[in-house]
Amino acid sequence: MAVQGLTTVKSSHSPQETMNRLEAAVKAKGLTVFARIDHAEGASAAGLSLRPTEVLIFGNAKGGTPLMQSVQTIGIDLPLKALVWQDTAGDTWLSWNDPAWLAARHGVSGVEAVANNLTAALKAIAEIATAK
Repeated sequence: MAVQGLTTVKSSHSPQETMNRLEAAVKAKGLTVFARIDHAEGASAAGLSLRPTEVLIFGNAKGGTPLMQSVQTIGIDLPLKALVWQDTAGDTWLSWNDPAWLAARHGVSGVEAVANNLTAALKAIAEIATAK
């Protein structure tokens, strides 16, 4: 399942454990967690079923502000988000938008170093969240 601009990696852990590890890794990197949204819980409250699907919204003004100073519309995609979800086979996945793709989407230029730093940070966080 290739979705343009979306990075997806398989987790060695359950959805709950992956999300807990993700949140801990985000905080350990000094990033702010703004929200943790449990879509499955929301579905259940509406009388619907949904496999585990949870979003973590997080960021840091030092990372996001330079992007928004260049092109403010990127603010619709910031702060960063990561999705932990379970597929029909019971496998757990972690997905996030690639910062370089977000920058390209909004025509942001001159901040490649910022996008590269965000990409590296997300990869490191994902490794902590998903690896054994």
